[in-house]
Amino acid sequence: MAERAVAAVRWNEEGLIPAVVQDAEDGTVLMVAWMNQAALVETLSSGWAVYWSRSRGSLWRKGERSGHRQEVVSVDLDCDGDTILLRVRQHGGIACHTGRQSCFFRRWEQERGSWQERLPVLKRPEEIYR
Repeated sequence: MAERAVAAVRWNEEGLIPAVVQDAEDGTVLMVAWMNQAALVETLSSGWAVYWSRSRGSLWRKGERSGHRQEVVSVDLDCDGDTILLRVRQHGGIACHTGRQSCFFRRWEQERGSWQERLPVLKRPEEIYR
C-alpha cells in the first residue's frame, strides 16, 4: 500500500516533497516541513507525523523531544503530485519550536513597514527543550 503512495509522488531532485501541516479542527496552517520516502511511509503506517530534517540529515518524528506530537487525520496529495497536505491533531497545542501554536506567527503590516508578531508564546523554548 505504501509503495503506491510513494510511487504517485513527484519527489524533487533531493528526493523530498514539501508538506503543509494544517490543524484538522480549525484549519490553521501550523508549519511546513519536508518529507522523504521513509518519512511518508512511516507517517502513513504509524498515523503520526514524521518529517525529514534537512539540517540534521535524519528523520524527525515531530514531538519526539517536546511531546508536541502530530496525530495525522488525513493526508492529501496536490494535483501536480509535488506537495503533501497533512491535517493533524496537534498534541499540546504547540507546533513551533518557538513555543507558539503555529510557525506562521509573523504578519507583514504595510502601515508599519515591518513584520509583526501576532501569536503569543505559549511555552518558552527553554521549558520545552530541556
